[in-house]
Amino acid sequence: MSLLSLHFVVLLWCSNILQITAWINYPADGFATITHYEIPRDYIASCGCTPSSTHYPTAALSQMAYGSSRAYGPACGKCFNLTLLHPVVATPPFTPSVAKSVVVKITDLCPLSDNGWCSGTEHKTNPAGQYLNFDLAFPSAAIPDDFFPSDEAMYGYKDFGVWNIKYQTVSCKDQWAGSKEAAALGSVADLGRESVCCPANPTGNANDTCPSYSDQNGIPPITSTNIATPLSISHIICLAYWLVHVMLLQ
Repeated sequence: MSLLSLHFVVLLWCSNILQITAWINYPADGFATITHYEIPRDYIASCGCTPSSTHYPTAALSQMAYGSSRAYGPACGKCFNLTLLHPVVATPPFTPSVAKSVVVKITDLCPLSDNGWCSGTEHKTNPAGQYLNFDLAFPSAAIPDDFFPSDEAMYGYKDFGVWNIKYQTVSCKDQWAGSKEAAALGSVADLGRESVCCPANPTGNANDTCPSYSDQNGIPPITSTNIATPLSISHIICLAYWLVHVMLLQ
């Protein structure tokens, strides 16, 4: 066996040991969860979208669907229509009387965690049984304060926190509120092409959709989620071997 063949055999063995996870290849329409997080107005998030994008509905997408562990990924700039279904946790169950929807543009990533709402991988779901999570930038002047329904008299609180939703991929040009303002579209020019990627209306074609920063830079999607604890000798050997392999690719 040649050294090159042995190299690939070891990498294959390590891939099985470490259960290296690929990015989630999700359908255009489906089900997910939605959380919300606060970002300052005019904040430049991981995709590097223009500050004016924050004047309209935006969201972060869970890392393994986003397609990169840092900077930009294939989800950057995509638009989704998100429709609230019901809270993940509510006793008794709560169903809104009116179905509310919002079209968001993805401008940020929600980092992969071990057990949080953005913990979905191609091998396991998040605690609500979904692979994808959209983290809505909320509160925001672009979204009504009462977007998330509640019944404080019944439950004693207004915010259910996490909702099950239905998502649908849509055209930013036709449906995102910010599509009519040129300043809200595209990337921050002075950060350079190596730092940002936020197309106005990505369609999935290579010429108008962001690549994966991680893939471009030889960064495999290895996280603590993929590694059993405590670490065995095999895990340690494979991690060291894989790190050397990545360093040689730089």
